[in-house]
Amino acid sequence: MAVRIGDEAPDFTADTTEGTLQFHPWIGDSWAILFSHPKDFTPVCTTELGYMAKLKPEFERRNCKVIGLSIDPVSDHHAWMGDIEETQGHAVNYPMIGDPDLHIAKLYDMIHPNASGDKARTAADNATIRSVFLIGPDKKVKAMLTYPMSTGRNFDEVLRLLDSCQLTAKHKVATPVNWKQGEDVIIVPAVSDADAKAKFPNGWKAPKPYLRIVPQPK
Repeated sequence: MAVRIGDEAPDFTADTTEGTLQFHPWIGDSWAILFSHPKDFTPVCTTELGYMAKLKPEFERRNCKVIGLSIDPVSDHHAWMGDIEETQGHAVNYPMIGDPDLHIAKLYDMIHPNASGDKARTAADNATIRSVFLIGPDKKVKAMLTYPMSTGRNFDEVLRLLDSCQLTAKHKVATPVNWKQGEDVIIVPAVSDADAKAKFPNGWKAPKPYLRIVPQPK
């Protein structure tokens, strides 16, 4: 079944490099990033896992947990983690899920439901398992990104996306194109001008009636 923005993120129990966990209780009252990989010991994914380890303190500062998934067994993950630290300069510091039977990949609609858990699969067979899911404390999917195997994901963009989702969850605003933390935002159309005056007493810029621009709320 397809997973869409606004759906409850499917819960699961899985073996990871940090022991067995159940996903929803592991998230707890935090936000979470689940990002997936088609195969261990692949070059692009090696760079991604190392960079995510470097960025993890930034996610923690935003009350967001990070968890990876690769559809090889956890025993392979442990061996791969040594390569990641050696080549990227950062040790993996978050759990990595083993998903050799594709259970979680199928739960999250990352691969065809009839795909086999056969170890003989190649990375190309698993090309769609290159997804990022941003999940809120309510366990709902807030955003999704999927990249091709040949293009490394931009985890600075994932961090920016998290900032936007957290801001817009707290205030009745949206973030414009290329927005970064601290820049102006847009009052959402659902807020009337009367309500906006109460919420934003200093007013706003409005090049069009539907485009009301205000400083980012603190």
